[in-house]
Amino acid sequence: MTEWIREHQVIVWTLVAASAAVFVVSLLIMPVLVARIRPDYFAHAKRPPSRWADRHPVVRRALRAGKNLLGVVFMLGGIVMLLTPGQGLLTLLIGFLMVDFPGKYRLEKWLVRRRYVLRPINWIRRRAGRGPLQVERAPDQV
Repeated sequence: MTEWIREHQVIVWTLVAASAAVFVVSLLIMPVLVARIRPDYFAHAKRPPSRWADRHPVVRRALRAGKNLLGVVFMLGGIVMLLTPGQGLLTLLIGFLMVDFPGKYRLEKWLVRRRYVLRPINWIRRRAGRGPLQVERAPDQV
């Protein structure tokens, strides 16, 4: 392994730089994205319509395909970063959240209802001057 690293230093340093960039960008952008979530986003049985819903179907499909492709690239990068220096789990999570799949909204709601997830989210929202997320109580909050 160390021999491979010595032979491919450019690749390793590129991956390290990409990992550091993803880490810094995620630290900067996550609070902004969390603050932009509509307070009632997780209070519905089905995912609320997105801002793209009123766009032309071709534009909507192109945006969705681009987002899914970028998510797959992040997931592949995350897998590589699990084996090399980098923020592999964080990159995998970002990619996973970007990709659309059946049951994703239900999984997101389940995750956000967890106390250890909801508290930091609402703390970030409070610091940004936004109201807390409206969610059903999770079993671990009883």
